[in-house]
Amino acid sequence: MPAPLMPKATAVWLVENTSLTFEQIADFCSLHPLEIQAIADGEVANQMQGLDPVANGQTTAEEIARCQADPEARLALSPRAMPPQVIKHKGPRYTPIAKRQDKPDAIAYLLRSHPELSDAQISKLIGTTKPTIAAVRDRTHWNSPNIKPRHPVALGLCTLDELEDAVRRARARMPAEQAAALASGETAEPLEN
Repeated sequence: MPAPLMPKATAVWLVENTSLTFEQIADFCSLHPLEIQAIADGEVANQMQGLDPVANGQTTAEEIARCQADPEARLALSPRAMPPQVIKHKGPRYTPIAKRQDKPDAIAYLLRSHPELSDAQISKLIGTTKPTIAAVRDRTHWNSPNIKPRHPVALGLCTLDELEDAVRRARARMPAEQAAALASGETAEPLEN
């Protein structure tokens, strides 16, 4: 359940200004009931100023009144108080330094196991460049003798959903008979570490 903004300050205000039970406040603020009891006893957050959840739009006065009347009712966070969903941007994918040396291995795996993927799809999936893909394909990569094909999901360079989505889109663009031949000759390979 999503918690309100600044849950402890909200809990301080609710303890001081309402007759809600500790369980109701704890459930609303995603805190433990003993922590709410410590706030009420003045042992925790005694210098903290309370944050009014009604003024912030996190809940309504009617919702608080409803929950004060029924100790079993749970205070609900207002739908407009929820932050908007984070939209993943389409920029370049960051790969930690420790995993960068694994990219040629993942490229080799994709070139061998999924020849239907275009260089652009591999580049986007792994977060690499087209010249690197061409170097691995032509065996002109500077580390060619040490490249061994390894699954990009096992290496942590992409998720299985992203890989399956890219393969599905690549096969949708292929002619029907070629896609059927690829699908029938496909063997499930285990993830390698």
